[in-house]
Amino acid sequence: MKWNLVFLGLLLTFGQLSWGQKGMDFPEYDGKDRVHDLNAKNYKSVMKKYDVMVVYYHEHVGSSKVAQKQFQIEELALEVGFTQKLLAAQVLEDLDDEDIGIGLLDEKTDKAVAKKLGLVEADSIYIFIEDEVIEYDGELAADTLVEFLYDVIEDPVEIIDNALELKGFQNIEEDIKLVGFFKSQKSEHYHEYEDAAEEFHPHIKFFATFSPKVAKSLDLKLNEVDFYEPFMDEPVVIPGKPYSEKELVEFIEDNDRPTLRKMQPHNMYEIWEDALDGEHIIAFAEEGDPDGFEFLEIVKEVAKDNTDNPNLSIVWIDPDDFPLLVPYWEKTFDIDLSSPQIGVVEVDDAESIWFDMDDDDDMPTVDELEDWLEDVLENKIDPDEDDDDDDDDDDDDDDDDDNQHVGDDDDDDDDDDDDDDDDDDDDDDDDDDDDDDDDDDDDDDDDDDDDDDDDDDDDDDDDDDDDDDDDDDDDDDDDD
Repeated sequence: MKWNLVFLGLLLTFGQLSWGQKGMDFPEYDGKDRVHDLNAKNYKSVMKKYDVMVVYYHEHVGSSKVAQKQFQIEELALEVGFTQKLLAAQVLEDLDDEDIGIGLLDEKTDKAVAKKLGLVEADSIYIFIEDEVIEYDGELAADTLVEFLYDVIEDPVEIIDNALELKGFQNIEEDIKLVGFFKSQKSEHYHEYEDAAEEFHPHIKFFATFSPKVAKSLDLKLNEVDFYEPFMDEPVVIPGKPYSEKELVEFIEDNDRPTLRKMQPHNMYEIWEDALDGEHIIAFAEEGDPDGFEFLEIVKEVAKDNTDNPNLSIVWIDPDDFPLLVPYWEKTFDIDLSSPQIGVVEVDDAESIWFDMDDDDDMPTVDELEDWLEDVLENKIDPDEDDDDDDDDDDDDDDDDDNQHVGDDDDDDDDDDDDDDDDDDDDDDDDDDDDDDDDDDDDDDDDDDDDDDDDDDDDDDDDDDDDDDDDDDDDDDDDD
């Protein structure tokens, strides 16, 4: 099961923290049982005890001792490691021990319970808070999961009261964010805004202010809400104020795929699944690297110039955020991630085409990158229909052909074209055997021709023979 290493990581991490010096003591596991095996009889009563319930919907535990032992390790890691971190959160957030619980659901024996709770995908973690069910779609890493849980526990709307908090808001550029100006927390318009925030929490950040001074700095009118795309300096004013919850939700859903967005550990699967026509435009760039930073600034400029284009969506990945995936990406996409890269990737089969950076020292200009992206959007550049000189896709087809016809290409030194490859696989058989094939063809042809000729001759002969026979017969008849 894929989560066992995550929970073991939690266990080891928090064990190290608790062994620190006295001045760095962290809350230690207190031995209380916070992990519950949920079933049809107890799930309602157990879940009522907690404000937040983390449910691990796991694959069925088999009858073998190995499977059972593995699951026991996962459960122990949950109980000791995960809950220890939660205890630290509870101390910091001033929460009671009973506020957060953990439940286990077996996909086979507890299928009915999972259906009632709306759980769909096994081997996944779901978080229940108030009336909301949030699926965790991030990296299977302990720190990432717990940080995500911290965000879930936070209020859906963060209030901006002063200049320092305003600066913190302005420094957020990697996420979608909204900010509204309301008369007070009792305002019905604020309540509508808060209800909308709960629908997207914690994936989208909602802010509000009741301060006219802060609102003036943000150029906000009363009951107005601004929508900020990631990496965009200027917001979009949501039209039609004051808004209902439904109007806000509809606007956000229509605009929740930004022109440029960053894949982060907590949202990597969510972003990967949200592809346009089954494809992603991926930009790899290390923000901490000079070349990566320069290239990222170019990509940001392109995004700003094309923010009104609904068909353009670029996913930025900083390789430093995913060190364990870098070798996999380099092998799968056949690229070097020590330098910036941008390309088009098919989600289903990982087929890809990458922008050709001729000189590592020179980044593409904004215009050059825009021209390339325009070709991508017009399907002039497509991983499925790559007919350029590299013939990447056809080489793959040739590999398939090679796999199917091992030894057919012994005399193939170069594959100029994939079609030629197929022809070379057929034509090399034709060339190796060409004389075979030609001979075969020629032979066939010759044979056919010869056969035809022979047949013709035979036919002629037969005809002649027949004629002769007939003539002879006629002659014989005449003689008779």
